[in-house]
Amino acid sequence: MTMAPPVEASRVSPQMLKDIYLRACEIDLRALKPGNVGVDAPGHGMFAADFTASAQASVAALTAPTLAVGASPSLGERPGLGERIYRAVAATREKVACNTNLGIVLLCAPLLHAMQPGDAPASGLRAALREVLNGAGVDDTRWIYHAIRLASPGGLGTSPTHDVAREPEVTVIEAMRTAAHRDRIAWQYSSGYADIFDYALPALSAFRARWGSDEWAASGIYLGLLRRFPDSHVARKYGEARAMEVSRMAAPLEAALMQCNAPQEILQRLQRADAEFKRAGINPGTTADLTVATLVASHLEQLLSTDSRNLSLYFTQRAGRKSYGLRAFVKAAGSRAVGGAGVSPDVSCNTITCKE
Repeated sequence: MTMAPPVEASRVSPQMLKDIYLRACEIDLRALKPGNVGVDAPGHGMFAADFTASAQASVAALTAPTLAVGASPSLGERPGLGERIYRAVAATREKVACNTNLGIVLLCAPLLHAMQPGDAPASGLRAALREVLNGAGVDDTRWIYHAIRLASPGGLGTSPTHDVAREPEVTVIEAMRTAAHRDRIAWQYSSGYADIFDYALPALSAFRARWGSDEWAASGIYLGLLRRFPDSHVARKYGEARAMEVSRMAAPLEAALMQCNAPQEILQRLQRADAEFKRAGINPGTTADLTVATLVASHLEQLLSTDSRNLSLYFTQRAGRKSYGLRAFVKAAGSRAVGGAGVSPDVSCNTITCKE
């Protein structure tokens, strides 16, 4: 069989990037992730509808070549990384009344920005990502700080160095290096997404091959990340000791899943763990954010690979096909999660117990 050629970076379209982001968000919600919100697993005052609405609201800022702010586009120029992050968070807050996706946006924005038409080098996604991170300047840091303040994540606290409450004087990488010891998202920026490229992506590929399911592969990645890296969100809310305890609790769940040829064999066990975590107020939100970013990175790498045309979500020949989107999924998730009400234009959630 003749393999299809890779999609050149210059031919990566905004629609491809949009499809990738929305697809990753959908898979994440369909996956069973103990302690985290899913289609059949509301919790912490939130429902799947909050996250589907957030994905739809944020996608344009993360993938469009230029951004429109009200009736005025950004002067026809491509926005920087920091502005993309801020606009995505701001668009989300117009639809959802609490922080649902700050971590997702922070992690996915550099990946998607690296694949804007003409940017990705021949050496691949990881090298393109490093260029984006290393090229993000003080102005990008300023936009990111604004985004974090707008999202107002719980347990953020203050820092004696490069506090987000103050105007920054350092580049994005410098700011993230300062926070890397206490925040796994900042660690990704400072390490070039080492957790994702060195562990999560190879593991995701193996899980897909073994189980034939994106959703179960995402569950495996989530548990693997949680076991290996204490969750930053849990640590901010409850302390490092509690975060490490949650990682130890994830270890037997990961081991049990790894032993299954058919993951459905431990479905009820994972559901019980999900209920236990939520009763205790444990939401490994950073781990879920890393799961979404892993899915995005995986789809981007497949887009650049020699078999990219075999991806079911792409649509390099979109003529005559139905465009992928989350609109139908948003409606279905809303009806299942919030008693058939669907997703209203403005989704509110409990801001006291919301994700961050």
